[in-house]
Parts: sequence; structure tokens; C-alpha cells
Amino acid sequence: MNHLNTIVLFVMGTACGSLITCVSDRIIADEDWIRGRSHCDHCRHVLRPLDLIPVLSWILLKGRCRYCHEKIPVHSTVIEILTGVLFVLLYLKEKKWNPMLFRNLILVVLCMGISLIDWKKMIIPDGFIIAGIMNWLSFAFVSRDCIQYCIDGITGAILISGMVLSIALIMNRILGRESLGGGDLKLLFVISLYTGAFAGMLVLFLSCLSGLFCILAMKRDRIPFAPSICLAAYLVFLVGKEMTALF
Repeated sequence: MNHLNTIVLFVMGTACGSLITCVSDRIIADEDWIRGRSHCDHCRHVLRPLDLIPVLSWILLKGRCRYCHEKIPVHSTVIEILTGVLFVLLYLKEKKWNPMLFRNLILVVLCMGISLIDWKKMIIPDGFIIAGIMNWLSFAFVSRDCIQYCIDGITGAILISGMVLSIALIMNRILGRESLGGGDLKLLFVISLYTGAFAGMLVLFLSCLSGLFCILAMKRDRIPFAPSICLAAYLVFLVGKEMTALF
């Protein structure tokens, strides 16, 4: 049964990865992501359902468009596989189906979209922030203790975002420029709803560490910070209890 669940989660993850990649690419290209049809980026031919099977279509088509034979960007397939793996790892961590697992899986998909858009356009659409808040709020009603769930989340969100905002305002004065984007602050607020205050501090520390590594590796003064925040949040969901036990 565990093997079957793993396969189901992986397939679900690849499908969600395909969907969020499509939505993100349309937002990046300023296209209608709600009513638009999937199409080849080269010839603009509308794709058929058989062309849209996650991972499998890319393999069967040998990485080329069925209609114009131009190469299909591999990043979509990589994201599909990555999302499938992330889904499976979270399930293996929980070892069972439960509401909080579904809540976190939805957050993974939202974070994937946020990371893709921020990486390309250095923005975090408010729609994703609102979706993250609504997802957290929806699962409050199926949590074991709705009141405590809300108290922990709201307290963590206010403390973490308030602290980061204070630091950012001080750094803005010192540097004479914006040190942290408003979208990043909103994202930290949303993530802290899910983690609470203590784990939220761990997310903040890991995201800063990851961001610093990216700055040094890429040799740039400014980088999109959302991918670092999302990576840190996922690590905390996956091994946060083990990490906090060390302190």
C-alpha cells in the first residue's frame, strides 16, 4: 500500500508541477493564465491532451514539439519531476494521509509558482499570497484544535514579519536603498502562518543562509529571495522537528 501511495503522490506531484509551470510561464509572459490554451512557444500551435501528459509526453516526443519539431524547454519536465519528488518526501515523512499533509502539498505548489515567477521577474504576485493565506485558513477548520491552530499561526506570522520589517527598515536607512522587497515580507508572513514562531525563526535563518550562498555563487548584488524562503520552508516541514531538537 505504501508503494502505491508513493506512486499516486508522485503522479499527483508531476501533474501539479505541470499546472503551476504553465500558470507561472503565462504570468511571466503577461498572458491570460485562466482562459488561455497551452501552446508551443515556437509555432504557437495549441497543444492536444496527449501533448500535455506530465514527463511522459516530453519523453515520447523526444523533447521536441510534435508540430514544428523545435526543442521543448526541459525546465518544465524538471519541475514536474521535482514537484513529484517533493510530494513523495512529504508523504514519507508523515507516513499517512491527513489534512495537514494536503495543506502542505498545496503550499509546495504555491511556493513552486512563486519561486519560478520571482526568479524570472523579481516579483511575487499578490494572488499567490492570498491563495497561501486562504489555504492555511481553510485547514484551520479540520485541525485538531482550531483556536490553537489560529493562535500559533497568527502569532508566528506577526512576530516573524514584524521583526523582519524592523530589520529591513534599519537596513534601508543604512544602505540608502530597499534591502527587502515587499513581496518577500508578505511571503515570510504567509510561511510563518504555517510554521508558527519558533519554526518560523528557523525558516528565516535557513533562507538567509541560502540567500547568502546564492549571492556568493552568482556574484550578484541582488537576487530573487523567494526561492530561498520556499526552500527553507520545505526543509523545515521535512526535517524541522529534528533540527529544532538540536537546540
